[in-house]
Amino acid sequence: MRPDNSPGGGRKQSISPPIVSLIATDERIFAYRHPLPTYKRLDKYAMLVLCGRQHGLVASVTRLVHFGALSEELRTKANAVALIDATYLTQSRPGATLGEVFAAAQGMYEQTGFANEWQLHHQGGPAGYEAREVIANPGMSYTVAAGQPYAWNPPITGCKPEDTALVGEAGFEVVTTTPLLPMTVIDIPGTTIGSTAVDTVPYTQLKLPTIYPV
Repeated sequence: MRPDNSPGGGRKQSISPPIVSLIATDERIFAYRHPLPTYKRLDKYAMLVLCGRQHGLVASVTRLVHFGALSEELRTKANAVALIDATYLTQSRPGATLGEVFAAAQGMYEQTGFANEWQLHHQGGPAGYEAREVIANPGMSYTVAAGQPYAWNPPITGCKPEDTALVGEAGFEVVTTTPLLPMTVIDIPGTTIGSTAVDTVPYTQLKLPTIYPV
């Protein structure tokens, strides 16, 4: 993985006021997975979680910002969740079951050294008129279909990725991109995935948001 700060494109769409707005700073990010906003002042680290609705459909997104150098612990966790998130996105293919997608992500949790973290918070699933129409769990027979939006949010304590992606026949499109913020580029040799640009194309790299350093 490596940072990528190149400017990106993407569609700009207005959206209604958030239906979910969760905020945490510093130690609260490590203590709460769904943090309600409080008067806690920001020291170095902030997390913003938003769910917005347009034409009835809901998109979800999480972004993290850190002032100053990241600790080795936080950098390790950020790299790990990027790989796990990429696994969820690339395995969400038409015809796959949620159980199969979940099993692949469990394997990546274990491979990155955080085998039990998936048990501490839900991982996300297909979205639609609700932020999640179904919450994915091991062994589920629910089948992924083209045209479905998916919002995965696989956390490790203190770090959480989240975007909403539209599954296509041959890839996917992330619809909650923030191209002005830093991205992590993940190489996935031999895997055909969708780019995060407007067009869904075969690609061997995936760009995912990372912790924004200030």
